[in-house]
Amino acid sequence: MRHESHSLTIGKLAKAANVHIETIRYYQRRGLLLEPQRPPGGIRRYGSSDIDRLTFVKTAQQLGFSLNEIGDLLRLDDGTHCREAGALAEQKLRDVREKLDRLEQIEKLLCELVTRCHAHQGNITCPLIASLHEGIKTESSR
Repeated sequence: MRHESHSLTIGKLAKAANVHIETIRYYQRRGLLLEPQRPPGGIRRYGSSDIDRLTFVKTAQQLGFSLNEIGDLLRLDDGTHCREAGALAEQKLRDVREKLDRLEQIEKLLCELVTRCHAHQGNITCPLIASLHEGIKTESSR
């Protein structure tokens, strides 16, 4: 069993994990990070496992997991739930692929609108602004 020294104040924990103190407090309210007991007349102290936990949360966020999903992953963090964790990751991957598809559609529409703006001549309504008012009508939807 690893002995851990709990010597960090919340400010030092925040600095070590490269997060704000309010982020730590928020994660505690959400149940993603435990709040240590305050010793009588003292201040709460944190240790390296708290840094590890914050690193886990921040890394999962960078991969697109929501805080609710991260909570689910943390509940599976005992080494015996790889299949369940994998299923959550597969769902996240599907979500990311759907977002990429939507972004590609948006890119195509914006490219078309920018082209129409560049081709715009004279003192008439801007094609981009008009399209936003009318609902986007692209070459492919005409």
